[in-house]
Amino acid sequence: MWGWSRTRLRAAVRTRRVVRVLHGVYLRGDVVPSTRTKLQAAALVVGPHAVVCDRTAAWIWGVPCHDHRELDSVPPVETYVLRGHPPSDRPEVAGGTRDLMPCDWVEVEGVRVTTPIRTAMDLGCSLVRHRALAAMDGLMREHDFSLGDLRRLLPRYFRRRGVVQLRELVPLVDDRAESPRESWTRLAIIDHGLPAPELQWWIHVDGVPTYRLDLAYPHARIAVEYDGAEFHSSPADRARDLARRTWLREHGWAVIVLDHDSFAPEAVEVWISELRWELRRAQEKPQRWFAR
Repeated sequence: MWGWSRTRLRAAVRTRRVVRVLHGVYLRGDVVPSTRTKLQAAALVVGPHAVVCDRTAAWIWGVPCHDHRELDSVPPVETYVLRGHPPSDRPEVAGGTRDLMPCDWVEVEGVRVTTPIRTAMDLGCSLVRHRALAAMDGLMREHDFSLGDLRRLLPRYFRRRGVVQLRELVPLVDDRAESPRESWTRLAIIDHGLPAPELQWWIHVDGVPTYRLDLAYPHARIAVEYDGAEFHSSPADRARDLARRTWLREHGWAVIVLDHDSFAPEAVEVWISELRWELRRAQEKPQRWFAR
């Protein structure tokens, strides 16, 4: 910020008068970041021959996918320059050179950004498996492209690093997933050889859609729910969840509840075993009783 000393800037960040939105770019603390302000921030650090890509592009398109550990210090802007131009040597920019066609990016507010679908495909190659699916789910949910659109792009990724993972993930992308943890849950289930659940399944009571389940096996009457802190931590939230799950269990549903601690490897094995047992139990033939 022009005219501000480092000491004054650090104090302003500490008191939230300003917030750092990108490496080297700050925003007034009372301004809610929008797509436009994100693009204007990117324009300050991106060169004229660069395209904003990968996680920075996803952030601009409304699907943040940085690891929580990275958020204590703002990550560099991820960009790639078009073939024939030297990559940026600015410290706030990360990236290299990438072959991109004009259909792969759009220019908004003077900044070239990979399209949502191109961003999804790139992240499907570069992020770890569960985060990649969550990013692809989120970009499809927010920007309305289809599985067919993703499949049509796959041939262009031939021999690219990460393409094997991308081929595995494309058929699994689902815009009904409403949070990254729902995507992680679904992928863990599929990776353990279990059938894919339905997403956002409504239970009707007297013909009225009353309870919506995050993930469900409707015929087996099994619900898998993820309790995030945002919507499940207040006393009112907990009371509502208790009443809802009591009704479900009283009506023959098995309910498996997950939280942020449920994704450690040993924790996954526990709830996957429970889910596998419930699915096996649902497949057992009912016993027939005959009068003597």
